[in-house]
Formats: sequence, C-alpha cells, structure tokens
Amino acid sequence: MKKVIFVWGGWEGHQPKETTEIFSEIMKKEGYDVEVYNTLDIFLDKEKMSSVNLIVITWTMGKMTSEQTEGLLSAISSGTGIAGWHGGMGDSFRENTSYQFMVGGQWVAHPGGIVEYEINIVKKDDPVVKGISDFKLKSEQYYMHIDPSNDVLATTTFKNTEFPWINGVIMPSVWKRMYGKGRVFYASFGHQASDFEVPQAREIVRRGLLWAIGDL
Repeated sequence: MKKVIFVWGGWEGHQPKETTEIFSEIMKKEGYDVEVYNTLDIFLDKEKMSSVNLIVITWTMGKMTSEQTEGLLSAISSGTGIAGWHGGMGDSFRENTSYQFMVGGQWVAHPGGIVEYEINIVKKDDPVVKGISDFKLKSEQYYMHIDPSNDVLATTTFKNTEFPWINGVIMPSVWKRMYGKGRVFYASFGHQASDFEVPQAREIVRRGLLWAIGDL
C-alpha cells in the first residue's frame, strides 16, 4: 500500500489543520496509508522519508532548517511526489529559495484581498482537469512569481482597479512539474477550507494528489 504523509503548520489563517483533514480523509478513502504530522522534523527521519510515496504540505510561512530542507528535497528528487495548495505550499518558507525552486512558484500578492475571480482550464485534455469546466471562487486570487518550465493546467486573469497595471494579466493557478524523479503538483486556490466546497476546486486537488503519487 502506498504511503502518504500530510505535514501541516505555520500561519493558522489558512486553516492548515482543517484543509489537511479534508484531503487526508479523501486519500484514506482512495485506499492509501495516510499519516499526519505537525512538525517539519519528519523530514529528518531518513527511514520514514524513504518509505513515503507522497508528501502533502500545508505550512504557510515559517522557517525550515537546511537539514529539514535537504531531507525534503532529497526525498522528492529521488521520486517521492509532493502536492499542495495556496499558501500552504506556495507561500511556505519565504527565505528558502531552494524550496521555492522545487515548487515552481512563490506568492507575492493577493490584490484586493477576498475577491470573486475565475479559474480557467487551459490544458483540457490533461487527466487532472479533463472534463472540469471553468469555475468561480470568492477568495484570495494569488499573484505569483512563476517558473516558466511549469506545465500549466489552469490560469486566472486579474481584473483590478487598485493596481491597474496588472489588469488583464493571465496568471498560472494550477500546474504540475518534475523535480528530479519526483512529481510536483500545485493549485493556488484553497485560502480556507470553504474554497473546497466548490466541487471543481476539490476535484482538481484530489486528482492532483493522485497524479503526484503516480496513480493518474
């Protein structure tokens, strides 16, 4: 049985525990061996990390030591998948550029705060988003610095009066990529657990986890 570990913590405003609970239960129902941790020290456990097939991280801001970073990135480059959403993966460890290089992007702003915006599916034949239509969210719309090597599955377009120079900017919002032998999946929505009451948002992340573990 494949093993999944969820690692949550950091800023509580992103409801890391609550969002972790949603998808840890989903992965249990999918038939995986799921463990949940509230410490980054799990990345120091070489025996544990060598047995893990997927890491799901929900840890906004905070700091990760060089030893913890090495343990995480070594596991991913060796073939362990990693997946996450919003600030739990895309605004973690702001000073850690090695981590950001693995993710393929970093949050820099959410203009307007909570706004209504649309997620547009752009790679319609990809199994992570196939059959899913464009949808709207009322949440934080992430403006990010993005790695151009990402395989972008969905985007969002900014319509902003506070910062008019970004009007019309098309920003990647869901992507996948490789880091060594490891599969990396990220979705920029998921500010709070209520985002995942939107069926399309929940389904994209569910499929993203399955892709990252190698089963989609």
